[in-house]
Amino acid sequence: MQVKGIFFDLGGTLFRYAGRIGGSGIMYVLGELGIEASGEQVGRSWRQAAAEVGARYGQMPYFLHKDLFRDTLTHFLQAFDKQPDESLLEAFHQQQLQGMLKHLPIRDECHDALAALKARGLYLSIVSNIDDDYLLPLVDQHELHRHLDHWTSSEEAQSCKPDTDIYHYCLNKANLHKDEVLFVGDSLHHDVAGAAAVGMRSVRIVDEGVVTPLTHGLEVTAQPDYEIAALTELIDIVDTVNG
Repeated sequence: MQVKGIFFDLGGTLFRYAGRIGGSGIMYVLGELGIEASGEQVGRSWRQAAAEVGARYGQMPYFLHKDLFRDTLTHFLQAFDKQPDESLLEAFHQQQLQGMLKHLPIRDECHDALAALKARGLYLSIVSNIDDDYLLPLVDQHELHRHLDHWTSSEEAQSCKPDTDIYHYCLNKANLHKDEVLFVGDSLHHDVAGAAAVGMRSVRIVDEGVVTPLTHGLEVTAQPDYEIAALTELIDIVDTVNG
């Protein structure tokens, strides 16, 4: 069946995982609590907290990422015998949010690829596992609304990939059938698995040496129909499928 629409993941797909995205919030908290620790100790404690908390959240069909990040921080601080209060948790959230808005880099070819796909009459949207206060400013800041028909957060859909509800929600929103849509993402665990579960074709974008975050407790249950290294490669895929 011809491709009539493309749904895009956000982080790792339209945007690359690079730069100093999350470190500012952690450093802020350490300073506020007067914690002195080596970079190695901080990194090890954060990774352990992220793995343990992420494994629990990974089994939930829906959660706010704000809660995930706050719970990870609370778990992280246990290694230093500290307990954050509500004001520190909120300050950490704001630091993380501003760090992502400032440092999460959009792919160089993103606008050109989206414009070329839109010129082919395709319905384009973002389907992201993130809260509204992350997604909406990123769409506005990078003027992605120039190319997109809609953008949907897991908060709006009340479902987090790979839970299938978010895919059905966005198909209904776009008035498209699952066979008419390509889902483009970087995560085998979230994007590809969820798309396959609803019968949607998928494209995985791969950055060599980049590890997709937040996959704790999830298994790889599907493989993509296509793999690409740049968003512009989608143009040839669509042209080939649609003839």
